[in-house]
Amino acid sequence: MRIGILGAARIAPLALIIPARGSEEVEVAAVAARDLSRAEVFAAKHGIARVHGSYEALIADPELDAVYNPLPNGLHGRWTRAALAAGKHVLCEKPFTANAAEAREVAELGAKSDRVVMEAFHYRYHPLAARIEQIIASGELGKLERVESAFCFPLPKFSDIRYDYALAGGATMDVGCYAVDMMRTFGGSTPEVVAAQAKLRSPQVDRAMTAELQFAGGHTGRILCSMWSRNLLQLSAKVVGDRGEVRLRVRNPLAPFSRLSIRSAEGKRVERFPRRTSYAYQLDSFAAAVLRGEPVKTTPEDAVENMTVIDEIYRAAGLPLRVPTER
Repeated sequence: MRIGILGAARIAPLALIIPARGSEEVEVAAVAARDLSRAEVFAAKHGIARVHGSYEALIADPELDAVYNPLPNGLHGRWTRAALAAGKHVLCEKPFTANAAEAREVAELGAKSDRVVMEAFHYRYHPLAARIEQIIASGELGKLERVESAFCFPLPKFSDIRYDYALAGGATMDVGCYAVDMMRTFGGSTPEVVAAQAKLRSPQVDRAMTAELQFAGGHTGRILCSMWSRNLLQLSAKVVGDRGEVRLRVRNPLAPFSRLSIRSAEGKRVERFPRRTSYAYQLDSFAAAVLRGEPVKTTPEDAVENMTVIDEIYRAAGLPLRVPTER
């Protein structure tokens, strides 16, 4: 699978380029940037053969099978649609689009094509996430009572694009999307938002968010996310049932997940996992879907559900929904 990168993004080496070096099925064949010189420097640094001076040129490249879209949030939908129209498979960074309405547009376009469209929630492809789901489904924890998830990291550079409303920025978009996805995945369904409270960087942009949620099955949930608050660094999930609980705590979200703590009627234990990055597992799954038609977990339809909850959180917090970027 020959894949091209839209933009010389900082996440691309970790999320795609380094994992591809360990894969016999993936070649990072091209990169594009609006500033050609920036793309050339990026390509030289990472050993990428071809450079394009526009996103349009990369998408039209007949030598590419797929596109990796790590552009700012507000541009995800626009360029994923363009890649699909050009017949390319797409691995799109989270959050999938600026809002749920745009996610539905992309999902409908993807459903009409025979292309793979996958949202890059890399943790979903790690064996640890699958193991949490297995433990919940086994009944070891009993009836679910509470699910909590958190993703916080410090971003004191307030000029960063992740604080830019025009680019669909905000803590709930950038890291809260992970917390919402964990909530839905481990909670077993898409919950309703009961209440939400934001800490603001600007009148339209949240630097932190908490939200309480309610599942149809009766259990409750809570998400916490932050790009600047007293919660400096936290990635965790806790699933509580009437017979036990399972906890995931990650000290460094960019490092391999490796440890899971379980407490139930069967006792306490720690389960450990291979120290292989979740990005590598994600790329394996994307390649398998493109090359062999294998299913993916993070589909456009799943993205619509996630963006719907994010939209509801913003409404509950009294903030405007994010909108697609026009420029």
